[in-house]
Amino acid sequence: MKINHFIKLAALFLAALSITSCTQKKFRVSGTITDAKDSLLYFENMGLNGPVTVDSVKLSADGSFSFSAKAPGNPEFYRLRIDRQLINVAIDSTENVEVKASYPTMSYKYDIQGSDDCAKIKELTLKQMNLQTQLNAIAGNPNVPYDQEGALMQDALDKYKTAVKTNYIFKAPMKAYSYFALFQTVVIGGRPINIFDAHSSKADVQVYAAVATSWDTYYPKSERGENLHNIAIAGMRDLRIVQAQQAQTLPASKVSTSGLIDIALPDREGNVRKLTSLKGKVVLLDFHVFASKNSTQRIMWLRDLYNKYHAQGLEIYQVSLDSDEHFWKEQVAALPWICVRDANGSAVAASEYNVQQVPTFFLIDKSNTLQKRDAQIKDINAEIKSML
Repeated sequence: MKINHFIKLAALFLAALSITSCTQKKFRVSGTITDAKDSLLYFENMGLNGPVTVDSVKLSADGSFSFSAKAPGNPEFYRLRIDRQLINVAIDSTENVEVKASYPTMSYKYDIQGSDDCAKIKELTLKQMNLQTQLNAIAGNPNVPYDQEGALMQDALDKYKTAVKTNYIFKAPMKAYSYFALFQTVVIGGRPINIFDAHSSKADVQVYAAVATSWDTYYPKSERGENLHNIAIAGMRDLRIVQAQQAQTLPASKVSTSGLIDIALPDREGNVRKLTSLKGKVVLLDFHVFASKNSTQRIMWLRDLYNKYHAQGLEIYQVSLDSDEHFWKEQVAALPWICVRDANGSAVAASEYNVQQVPTFFLIDKSNTLQKRDAQIKDINAEIKSML
């Protein structure tokens, strides 16, 4: 009797376990990545705190793989990675996503089936790559004057954002691909920047708010939705940042009585150099990264201006945003103008002047009043002469 009773209890336990397992829905990401024999393929969850490895596999000659995990309750983001080659994947519920690609072109040449979100993310990824190519071409074009480079880059960024807002985000703000679009980046002057930036653009804050509101409705109390909502609210409440719109006006609360935001940073010898101490001179305030691709060309351009006009009263105050102090010191050792470095990780000086890309420069007149930034200047020589 006891044995039979035990058998019945065991059977009931196994049946309950089976039912529980069936209710734990899973999603699957599978496919092939050819030409990658013996490569380690990672399947990573792109959490709010960075990538976390879910699983990995060493690929065989045919490149086949299959990963599965518990289905998330809300849209979640993953990626397939071999070294620096990535394929972004969005998962919503119990999708079966199939990927076909070849290494090492998998980041931009891949086929993905089973998910509309993933297909749209691929479109956005390719568009972002094209934007990066445009920006690189502007920065690397010797026929583009430095005083026009920033304006051309901003125009390319604005056109991209308008297209993405119109064709993706505002059409379906609750979708995973709309969330994905908000966090795309490009590299300008050796620094990654957010294409949509809730901390510097009023228009971009509104885009974040639209997606945040939709996610609050469709995915209430989800971690990603709440984080997105907080970003939007923080942007709205920060009046100084909201007022620093794409017209790139300077926040009035930061401007001194002389009409200038002061900068006080150490030079190569550790001596603090104040921008406002140059009153009486025409100042070219330059934000620069010496590790950037076209640094040498720009320094030659600045040296030419300095040689022409320094004796007449021009001074250059150059703010480096380089992370490597030793490298920066070597680069500026022979430069005749004032060179300082903003060692703060958030680049406070650049933030105060609402610098959205480097290189960027401003012209300051003899009364210590900021007059123009590079995008507003057509003829740098004529502008300097008019202020001397």
